[in-house]
Amino acid sequence: MKRYDVIVVGSGVAGLSFALKVASQGYQVAILTKKTRAESNTNYAQGGIASVTSSTDDFNLHIQDTFRAGDGLCHEDVVRAIVGDGPDAIQELIRVGVSFSQLDDGRVSLHREGGHSKRRILHVHDITGKAIEEAFLSAVAAAPNIDLHEHYMAIDLITRQRLLRRGHQVPPGHDQVLGLYALDTINNVVETFCASAVMLATGGIGQVYQYTTNPDIATGDGIAMAWRAGVPIRNMEFVQFHPTALYTHTNERFLISEAVRGEGAILRNLDGEAFMKRYDERGELASRDIVARAIDSEMKTKGVSHVWLDITHKGEDILRERFPSIFENCLQHGINIGKDYIPVVPAAHYLCGGIVTDLDAGTSLCGLYACGEAACTGLHGANRLASNSLLEAVVLANRGSRAVVDFLKDYSDPRIPLPEWEAGVAQSSDEKVVLLHNWDELKRTMWDYVGIVRTNKRLARAQTRIKNLSHEIQEYYWKVNVDEQMLELRNMIRVADLIVQSALYRHESRGLHYTLDFPDKWDFAHDTTLRRGGVF
Repeated sequence: MKRYDVIVVGSGVAGLSFALKVASQGYQVAILTKKTRAESNTNYAQGGIASVTSSTDDFNLHIQDTFRAGDGLCHEDVVRAIVGDGPDAIQELIRVGVSFSQLDDGRVSLHREGGHSKRRILHVHDITGKAIEEAFLSAVAAAPNIDLHEHYMAIDLITRQRLLRRGHQVPPGHDQVLGLYALDTINNVVETFCASAVMLATGGIGQVYQYTTNPDIATGDGIAMAWRAGVPIRNMEFVQFHPTALYTHTNERFLISEAVRGEGAILRNLDGEAFMKRYDERGELASRDIVARAIDSEMKTKGVSHVWLDITHKGEDILRERFPSIFENCLQHGINIGKDYIPVVPAAHYLCGGIVTDLDAGTSLCGLYACGEAACTGLHGANRLASNSLLEAVVLANRGSRAVVDFLKDYSDPRIPLPEWEAGVAQSSDEKVVLLHNWDELKRTMWDYVGIVRTNKRLARAQTRIKNLSHEIQEYYWKVNVDEQMLELRNMIRVADLIVQSALYRHESRGLHYTLDFPDKWDFAHDTTLRRGGVF
């Protein structure tokens, strides 16, 4: 058994930033990451981090832009707090070693992205996430009381209620986190981790869909773990599809940053027509939900597989300098973006819902915290404003670290012995083909029936298929030894079910949830909160 004060699940900016701050107060911290330490959603974030840093900008404008994108569901107190903490978050990143791009005169370079009324996106060329990730990993490596465990996949939280359900003797008291079980995927051994607090910073859910900009690790693990522990989950119907992912003939979808449109790129259909003004007066700078639906409509109307993104008027030299990663990646596919149009399509990109948390990253379960894309604070509402995600991650990591330190100061260890993992009668599986088939069926089902435009009929079809997959994975889970692929599929099926449940419950079109059955908005706005046993 491994004992720590705090366990962090995930190695993106949210988890790493949080871990550093807690460890700086003398606590022993473990970071579990199921791949290598640099493999995270943060590492793939191109655009940047939104914050008010210019004299021509102000907090109220950023707040208003966030409200407008969120389509009535943003929590005002949360928006004001996170936007207000933005400048301090930027200074935190600079202190840890992030060097934001600058103009020739030494001023910080600010991009503008869809939904923003001002240039306020700080960036490191078009590899902002990678630069932030590297800076934090370097700081973590130098921290003496942080252990970073690579190739460890968290399976489930250990709580008082879990032990009681399994017949263990537990002293009376309220439900709380006691630790977790994690699979060492190299040695294929389940280990027990004991901790007073657990931070879930596991990133997004993009792999639930057939086409996504997310890395392979984005399988919704933290959300599924929290759900199984009885923690409420909110607004899962709001899945953001990035409008412009590079179209290829494979499932690969490389992100073409929104900053490219912010620099003047034009969306054209295959006839060469610039079509966005027909959908929104802001054109290419409309919010992502509007742009993604416009592209989806153009593709379906014309019966084509992509549209064009045209930035050729900027010239090759400027584009090489401003978007080096995008330029080189497109070049590898035979596209010179200084001369050629870029074929683009929408792809699943960001989840605006997740584990319900307060402004200190706390959940309803004592000792459990959540941060980053896995959490739902109320900032994004029904649609995330571009580049607010890194801002939220850093701010909530800072606030969460203070809350956890205060929690640990007053913590009274219940001294409950934690049982080792119970494998039961499970045996090694010789039917991996079943997992591969179910994996593919889930992703195709979500893409075909729970995409950009929805209907109740499509959602009901998806729900039926997901229910069958859920029965199969549960039977499989109890009969064979756990492995990474099976655990990820188990989590993905749970997340897909939560998305469909939430989408069926919302009888309106709002933000990222657009349904042909209910094209209008309700007169009042409310969140969709799910807890085991019902909708609240």
